[in-house]
Amino acid sequence: MKTFDGYRRPDGSIGVRNHVIVINTVGELSALTRKIANLTPGVIPVIHHGGVAQFPEDHTQTLRTLVGTAGHSNVSATLVVGTENDPIAQEIYKILKKKGKPVHTVCLNKNQKIPEILHEGRSWLLTALENSKKEVREQCDITELIVGLECGGSDAWSGITANPSIGAFSDMIVREGGTSVLAETTEAIGAEHILASNAINREVGREFLDIVRTYEHRIKQTGEDIRSANPTPGNMAGGLTTLEEKSLGCIKKGGGTPLKEVISYAGKPTEKGFVFMDTPGYDVESVCGLAAGGAQIVLFSTGKGSPTGSPIVPVIKIGTNPKVYEIMSEHIDINAGKIIDQNKSINDIGKEIFDKVITVSNGEKTAAENELNQEFAIWRLAESI
Repeated sequence: MKTFDGYRRPDGSIGVRNHVIVINTVGELSALTRKIANLTPGVIPVIHHGGVAQFPEDHTQTLRTLVGTAGHSNVSATLVVGTENDPIAQEIYKILKKKGKPVHTVCLNKNQKIPEILHEGRSWLLTALENSKKEVREQCDITELIVGLECGGSDAWSGITANPSIGAFSDMIVREGGTSVLAETTEAIGAEHILASNAINREVGREFLDIVRTYEHRIKQTGEDIRSANPTPGNMAGGLTTLEEKSLGCIKKGGGTPLKEVISYAGKPTEKGFVFMDTPGYDVESVCGLAAGGAQIVLFSTGKGSPTGSPIVPVIKIGTNPKVYEIMSEHIDINAGKIIDQNKSINDIGKEIFDKVITVSNGEKTAAENELNQEFAIWRLAESI
């Protein structure tokens, strides 16, 4: 059994990082949240711009994402910045307390001046940082790993080099008893029937086709047609010519393992194995959903180059071709272009990705972490009220 050294949390989950974070519940608290983080070096701000004036489905999704982020196994402790009598802050606090996660809430209110709120938040975070330094890694089974699978800035090489290599990795980790989670519902349109036919049973296949049809219907209601909007101009500049070509490359990240489960955005897998999460194609929102759903690490293939990272999970970038790896080497961890010019096989790169996942799980920083790329955005389903 393969192992790695991770942080075991009070609820039994395993983290590969030990972050202390400060997170806002509503967009108008973004500046206050950042000020608290700036006063406390070592603390990571997790800032979003929603939380209010939302339809019920967006309120539910925002809450699920914030709870999943604040309570993530890569997070040692969380400071929640809310408003007076804030239901989102109260719910996050209640759930994290139940998990045994160190959590504290500061609220903008009529009885406390801003400097007092800053002082309270900073004081709690300083204590949380000191406590986090006492936490130590322990040996954990690879069965505890959940790895998200993502792509951005795809080119003609994506479906030939990087994505099939991620698929080889996915098969490897599933064989070891771990979990891989493929995302981006829009990116599967055009090849959805193939992924559905690889489901473990008809019910799972239908669930996958249902989310694809629902997403496509929602887009059509705006007057747009995703099948004519894809591939994007950037994709075409990279050599992709049709929607089907892009989609066939996208689903290769899932490998050949049967699809075990379909989950909602920021939802947590209940099965080990190969899973699909319903997310948009926008990579920042998609990575955010994967992380909130419990992925400790995200693999991210790119042909045009992308600096996207995450505030709480390491994102491992895999370049599809030698040129993008050379030009954007500070943003890319693995060069799948070696399949093109160094006679490497897909399985060779898949094994390289597997080994990198283990070393990153043990604490090695990714390029995105070194560059402090910490993008965070929650997928909105409807307009603001």
